[in-house]
Amino acid sequence: MTRVVFGLIALVPALASGAAPAARVDFRESIRTIFEKRCIGCHGSAQQMAGVRLDDRVKALAGGYSGPVILPGNSAGSLLIRMVTTGRDGKVMPPAGARLTEAEVAILRRWIDEGAKWPEDASAAAQHSRSSHWAFQPVRRPEPPAVRNANWISNSIDAFVLARLEQEGLAPSPEAGKRALFRRLSLDLVGLPPTPSEIARFLADAEPAAYERLVDRLLASPHFGEKWARHWLDLARYADSDGYDQDAVRPNAWRYRDWVIEALNQNMPFDRFTREQIAGDLLPNPTLEQLAATGFHRNTLTPREGGTDIERRRDEQVMDRANTVGTVWLGLTVECARCHDHKYDPISQKDYYQLFAFFNSAEEVDLDAPIPGEVGPYLQRLPEYEKKLRELMRRYRVTELQPRWEAEVRAAAAHPEARLEWTQVLEYLAVYFDHGREILMIPPAQRTPKQAHGMMRVFLKYPGPMALEPELKDVKFGQGFKELEDLDRAYPGLGELNIIREMRDPPKTYIHLRGDFRSPGIEVQPDVPAVLPPLAAGVKRDRLALANWLVSPENPLTARVAVNRLWQELFGKGLVATSEDFGTRGEPPTHPKLLDWLAAEFVASGWDVKHMIKLIAMSATYRQSSQVRQDLETRDPANRLLARQSRMRLPAELIRDATLSVSGLLNPAVGGKSIRPPLPAGTLEVAYRARWDESQGPERYRRGLYILFQRSIPYPQLMNFDAPNSLLTCSRRERSTTPLQALNLLNDPVFFEAAQAFAFRLLREQPGDPDQRIRYAYELALGRLPEADELATVKNYYLARRQREPSGNDTAAWVGVSSILLNMDEFLTRE
Repeated sequence: MTRVVFGLIALVPALASGAAPAARVDFRESIRTIFEKRCIGCHGSAQQMAGVRLDDRVKALAGGYSGPVILPGNSAGSLLIRMVTTGRDGKVMPPAGARLTEAEVAILRRWIDEGAKWPEDASAAAQHSRSSHWAFQPVRRPEPPAVRNANWISNSIDAFVLARLEQEGLAPSPEAGKRALFRRLSLDLVGLPPTPSEIARFLADAEPAAYERLVDRLLASPHFGEKWARHWLDLARYADSDGYDQDAVRPNAWRYRDWVIEALNQNMPFDRFTREQIAGDLLPNPTLEQLAATGFHRNTLTPREGGTDIERRRDEQVMDRANTVGTVWLGLTVECARCHDHKYDPISQKDYYQLFAFFNSAEEVDLDAPIPGEVGPYLQRLPEYEKKLRELMRRYRVTELQPRWEAEVRAAAAHPEARLEWTQVLEYLAVYFDHGREILMIPPAQRTPKQAHGMMRVFLKYPGPMALEPELKDVKFGQGFKELEDLDRAYPGLGELNIIREMRDPPKTYIHLRGDFRSPGIEVQPDVPAVLPPLAAGVKRDRLALANWLVSPENPLTARVAVNRLWQELFGKGLVATSEDFGTRGEPPTHPKLLDWLAAEFVASGWDVKHMIKLIAMSATYRQSSQVRQDLETRDPANRLLARQSRMRLPAELIRDATLSVSGLLNPAVGGKSIRPPLPAGTLEVAYRARWDESQGPERYRRGLYILFQRSIPYPQLMNFDAPNSLLTCSRRERSTTPLQALNLLNDPVFFEAAQAFAFRLLREQPGDPDQRIRYAYELALGRLPEADELATVKNYYLARRQREPSGNDTAAWVGVSSILLNMDEFLTRE
């Protein structure tokens, strides 16, 4: 009965075709109620009913099922009606929950008596999924509209914005001053404030092309990739650990982050950027860099707690990959169709599992890939490491005891119910050690060194009943595991790439009834949602085909979604405010023709990201002042009409970056491993078995992008300033204002140290009277000189603070001044 029910769910529009015209709408809604809300997930009825395909009339008739099950034109003889009324052999549909009402059964009888019409084939059923919603329509490049104030226009973007303003009877704001523009551009494009010398050079350049040269220089900076990688890593739900209670650190996760930075710096076309992340492993002769790109899919959560169901874990990871791709590239909430057809968008449950199927054939692989300069030191220290490892194995009798332990675990795998105490160890092996059960079955002499080492780690961590044997009471297995961890930490191995690749023997994909992987429905093949253009004909339906489809000119969503997020980064909100949802529940675009013009331009440019960013940055719309206007306070308080620029508090990482940069502490090195800055006192007390070995030397002063993100103890400053939790893809960050933020900036050890360094910089670089030093401090922190009243206020504070300090401590007074400037709203805000 399972497949009967699912087929009816998929065909709600088709079922309505049998109704009289006057009642068609009500009939359709009634059918939807019955089969979505009442019968979905029903299964286990009659043997002869398995395999019915009501989404394809031809296949249903070929299978011989339509007669006894449906019996078109004769509901009295229909097995379907019998199963939902009296039942058969003690079974009735639905098997759980409330029975169908008489009115609901009457609707089913009516459909059958009127001929039980449904499409001849699945392709005909797909035609019913076409939608008139704006986001699903093809992208057409509109002509820029005519405007009255043509002198204001710098490029076509402005024509669309100005036409809307003129329609509303509003005028755009004047252009921001050169200092404000420079600081805005620098924060937007590279995420760092400009230096006083850079500002001075820009102010002195009176050439008309000075602004464009500045844009080009910032786009060419190696820091461009760092700033824009943060936006993409939010989408990729990047983190440096597994998540959940165990939350093991992923020491090589940063390799994917470095790939993103480099790809953005090289201005990799977005279509290639897409292909390599979705399916880099399926490209012809993929390079290590292309394999590293598939690390996008390795950012899923990985529970390693005892009792974890491995199949459920894998199923949830595959779902996360499908959900993430649906949000990142399509801007759709496809996950809403996991348990039933989407309530608002034309995405069926079958559509969802067809998308799921693209990722169901992938497996996780850790590929040996040392970074440059890593092999030499590793080989030099290897003999010393191996000597210490042999001594550890001798002390904990590994060579003697591990073979017996493995034999017991293998026996438990063969007879789990007879050896329950060892079955638990088998579960730990599967959860704690990826592919552990498969490796257990490999003869020890045939295992790779990595496999052998991993098996020894599990043995020492989970010795099972062996640890309770009286003759082994002196073998402290737990202590042995801790010593092994410390040894591995002191002698790190070679680098790896966390990637995915296709399985040799992939599983079949079934619809999960009610979203439960334990209740398989009909089998499905990889495919794209029926509401969107189909895959190219004749291609192999794998992840590479999906990637090519995502960036095909026929796809109406990807280009729109991508340019909307570029706009969001430069204006604070996208033209579609709900950048994660372009469906019917999302907000419509404020400037639909501008959105389509940008999307068409993006594709025509060869998916050139830097070209699009420059185009927006060069527009008069972007260069407007952000000053609030009285005439807009009631007409457009959210600035959706773009009559001015937006004032935005800096993202969490950029607050740290700007603080370190101004103080002179910033280590500007690009790329590399994650760092662990100092944590506020007490942070580790709320974590489970977490370690936080503070980075030393210049490493601790690197940009916020490189802070190790451990999901169980996310870095407090990042979370206080609204960084996402990395559990799910994040399309847009919130911007809150809380007391914790002020306390963070005043008391956090990193920011207090930065205030001290800023004061030391002022004393070192600007000798002279306090007035000169305060002016220099303003230029460093805010990119401008202080007003007369500001200068007087800060000077008075400095003098009063100096008097309160023992012996008139000048340095302490300047630390106070520095802390004030680093806590100013203007410092934390991009104008």
